Order: sequence, then structure tokens, then C-alpha cells
Amino acid sequence: MNKTELIDAIASETGLTKIDSRKAVEAIISTITKALKENDKVGLIGFGTFATSVRAARTGRNPQTGKPLEIKAKKVVSFKVGSELSDSVQ
Repeated sequence: MNKTELIDAIASETGLTKIDSRKAVEAIISTITKALKENDKVGLIGFGTFATSVRAARTGRNPQTGKPLEIKAKKVVSFKVGSELSDSVQ
């Protein structure tokens, strides 16, 4: 399911217009993104938790030449699945 299909599904399930559904989806994505930029966790009970962590700098290898190269540290986003979502998928 892509973003457009999600918006269509929300519109049909809630009775909202597609425009209102699009605004809601975009607001959710924007809000989660802002929270993660500020290193906040976003927990949706039963669904899961979005969080950030820092991946440490490390030495890697160029697969073409085999030469070592430095990979910089960076912030990554993780998602931990909630128990209700996990159980419903099983």
C-alpha cells in the first residue's frame, strides 16, 4: 500500500474527504518527523514506537577496491512493533 492508497482507505473508512484524509496523513507524518528530529520518541500504544539512535562511526571496506574507508556516525530511525500489531499480523 502506498501513500495514495492509504489516503483512499482512510477516506472510505472514516467518511472524510480525500483532501481531509490527505491533510491528516501529512500532519501525522510531519508531527512524527518533527518529534524525531528533536530526539523524542513517538509511542502509539499497541502499534509501536518510533525512536532515534546514533550509529557510531566505523571503518568499512570499498567492495570494488577492498580499501578501508571511514563511515561517519549518523542518526538513524528505528521502529519497534507493538504487541497488538504483532499479534494481529500473526
